[in-house]
Amino acid sequence: MNRRTLIGGAMALTAGLALAGCSDSSGDKGDGAASDKPELKVAGAFMPEPAMDTMASGFFTVTNKGGADKLTSVTSGIAKKVTLHSTKGNAMKEQKSFDVPANGELDFARGANHLMFEELEHKPKEGDKVAVTLHFEKSDPIDIEVPVKAATYNPKPGKHASH
Repeated sequence: MNRRTLIGGAMALTAGLALAGCSDSSGDKGDGAASDKPELKVAGAFMPEPAMDTMASGFFTVTNKGGADKLTSVTSGIAKKVTLHSTKGNAMKEQKSFDVPANGELDFARGANHLMFEELEHKPKEGDKVAVTLHFEKSDPIDIEVPVKAATYNPKPGKHASH
């Protein structure tokens, strides 16, 4: 009985190891398919010089060449609170998170999704750079420097500068 238990256990262990060897923890399917791991890059970040001493907005694009992820929060030393917002029509609504689609983009642009920097520690001026950290569900945080542009600045579509 003891020998049967040992043989059965050894066979189960061997089968388990064989099955584990069939999977690839890197996320690469081995057939050229895209990885399930997000591959995020941030570009086109800017903050219009704020008109108010207490609040500012921020914009950028997250490009993903991998699996889906989610932007869950944003932090910055310039503000006590940074919130995520969407705008549909004329209605602005705070969001808890934004999906970053697999092999797609999450765009924050004037009149659409944007950041709100609330309770500013100081009012940034045109030419300043604001340190911002983007936090994601799966990916490591991404630190960016957001240049402060003229209050009327609005980039041309497709003209994002990489960060």
